[in-house]
Amino acid sequence: MSHRTHLFSLRLGHAFMDACVSSPYGRRQVSRDLLAGLTVGIIAIPLSMALAIASGVAPQYGLYTAIVAGIVIALTGGCRYSISGPTAAFVVLLAPISQQYGLTGLLVATMMSGLILIIMALLRLGRLIQYIPESVTLGFTSGIAVVIATLQLNDFFGLNLSELPHGFGQKVVSLATALPQLHLPSLAVGALTLVVMLLWPKLKLPVPAHLPAVLLATLVCWWLNQAGMGIETIGSRFHYLNADGSLGQGIPPVPPTLDWPWHRGGDDTAISWSLIQSLLPSAMAIAMLGAIESLLCAVVVDGMTNSRHSANSELLGQGIGNLIAPLFGGIPATAAIARSAANVKAGAISPVSAVVHSLLVLLALLGLSKALSYLPMPAMAALLLVVAWNMSEAPKALALMRRAPGSDVLVLLCCFLLTVAFDMVVAISAGMVLAALLFMKEIAEMTRLHDLSDNRRYVEQPLPADWIALKINGPLFFAAADRIFAEIRLQSRGKTGVILFMNGVSVLDAGGLSALNRLVEECRLNGTRLVITDLQFQPMKALAKAGVSPIDGVLTFMPVLSDAVNAACATRR
Repeated sequence: MSHRTHLFSLRLGHAFMDACVSSPYGRRQVSRDLLAGLTVGIIAIPLSMALAIASGVAPQYGLYTAIVAGIVIALTGGCRYSISGPTAAFVVLLAPISQQYGLTGLLVATMMSGLILIIMALLRLGRLIQYIPESVTLGFTSGIAVVIATLQLNDFFGLNLSELPHGFGQKVVSLATALPQLHLPSLAVGALTLVVMLLWPKLKLPVPAHLPAVLLATLVCWWLNQAGMGIETIGSRFHYLNADGSLGQGIPPVPPTLDWPWHRGGDDTAISWSLIQSLLPSAMAIAMLGAIESLLCAVVVDGMTNSRHSANSELLGQGIGNLIAPLFGGIPATAAIARSAANVKAGAISPVSAVVHSLLVLLALLGLSKALSYLPMPAMAALLLVVAWNMSEAPKALALMRRAPGSDVLVLLCCFLLTVAFDMVVAISAGMVLAALLFMKEIAEMTRLHDLSDNRRYVEQPLPADWIALKINGPLFFAAADRIFAEIRLQSRGKTGVILFMNGVSVLDAGGLSALNRLVEECRLNGTRLVITDLQFQPMKALAKAGVSPIDGVLTFMPVLSDAVNAACATRR
């Protein structure tokens, strides 16, 4: 399939069909996908639980997301190597939703975001992601990382704050006020997890760092709790009702079941039109972030594997996954860059590895739920602190600030600060507008006016003293046109004729047409002849569509500059 076809195609199950149906897929490929899926599944189990907790819901809902969305998106999406599930980027969006609307509101918002993603795919909007500048993505991902890290400090230090305030500043003040009451055993377990995760990669072993870090932290936590240290675990914080009405600790050892979102959670949120209206901005934000992260992930793994994803097919798969997952208790899912990169490094060659990853998570839910209840909350917090650092791409952001133009640095800082102070939606909106305005300013400044009257390379014979030849270089759009035509009016005063050489003008928009019409009117009033030559196709088409035509004694169009110069010199004779 050609590169262009990949860019604009929309096919359900594009990646699966490409890798497992259209291409040879046998025992060797299955074994590679099986090994990769098992590797990523080990990473996904604690991460899915930690991300669900950070989003304000019980840990099993993160596992449900990795199971259901992971399988559905793998089989319906457009990227061979992506692993989808709950991701850290969503935390700052989901925590306020779950806090205000409960589990029901969060699941409804997820379904709405799935519908929005499907509409984006049907409208072929997959490639619009390339118009988001890197300074914007780095800015808001760094801001999200700071917010996520801040949210983990409560559990990492064992502060036992029941609820953090809404604003970032208030969160920091609340945490700083409670810091003297930190719980040293909790801090020790969190720090141990952090140290193991940072040092383990230096051993160059094939086992992912999450596994030994969490296992060691769990053993130490169990030993300390036997001595009465009171370190909080998943089992001590989260509970569920068994079929017989008894209370269970941790996560229920049952697979995700099909039910309407508004029948889950046991909260007071009921489905209504007003709830849907209230959740629409959040759903749009979830869909936009999901699209951005999924397609960025696809670009990353394309670079690692020299492959091509189908952007619109990936959006379709993400939409279907987020539409179906909430029916089984799943929260928003998107492609996870770190897990997808691990999938590639482990040797995956098709979406089957993602299915295997989800099945491993399901087996862990069914067979290891009691063991998972012993996972310490400080270790979960340490896990997310590492995730936050990795997603911040701090070295890349610092390099951009050192080497990029000032406008890019300004956009990055704006997005970062707005994400931290307000939210990601405000940050992306403001960042895109600021980036567009700064870009238009730079492009407008590139449009220049040059006097060619005495330049024999262009004007081969001397013009009459009362004539002038001017060349416009650059696009004549609204941000540049007024300045350029103001300069032309200034230089043409007292002249009998003006030649505008426009072979360097590739774009003429409505603002440029308006400025040109004002120049023509001034030439008519002053008795100045205006001759326009060497028009490119787009400006010529714009003039024709606007009905701009020659005016006797005022406005003339000529195909080439030499004809205009000859006509001007003829007036001298």
